Amino acid sequence: MKRIYPIPELCINCGRCEVACKTAHSKSKNPVKAFKYEKCAGPRIKVEGDNDFSFASNCRQCAKPLCVEGCIAGAMQRDPETGVVFVDAKKCVGCGTCVVSCPFGAVHIEGTAIKCDLCGACAGQPGKPSCVAACPNRALVYVESEA
Repeated sequence: MKRIYPIPELCINCGRCEVACKTAHSKSKNPVKAFKYEKCAGPRIKVEGDNDFSFASNCRQCAKPLCVEGCIAGAMQRDPETGVVFVDAKKCVGCGTCVVSCPFGAVHIEGTAIKCDLCGACAGQPGKPSCVAACPNRALVYVESEA
C-alpha cells in the first residue's frame, strides 16, 4: 500500500502540509474558513522541530497498527481492502489509548481521536494526499511500501 514518509533534510518547517491537511478535512475546503471559522479538527500531520531540523510527523499506516490493537472502543480500524487505518469518530470515547500505543506520535485527541487517513485514501481519486501535494520542497513522499 502507499504511505507518506517525511524527508527531514528537505523540510523547511513552513507548515504548508498542516494547512493543506486541515483544509482538506474541512467542510468548506477553504483555508481561511477552515482555520478561522469552522469548528473542524486540527491537522492530522504535525511539523516537529525548528528551522535547523524539522520533519512532518504523520501516521505510517502500519501493517500491524498498535493503535487499533490498543483501542478499547473499537474506533480505530484498518480497512481490510485498502489497509488504511482510520478512526470511526462515532465509536471513539476519547480515552487516549491509541495515542500512547502509537510509536510515531501520530494520533491526537481533540474530543475524539484524529489521525492521518491519507485524505480518505485520496477520496477514491488518483493523486496524492493534500499534505504531499502542498509541500514546496518535496519533503513528503507518497510511495508504495510494504512496511
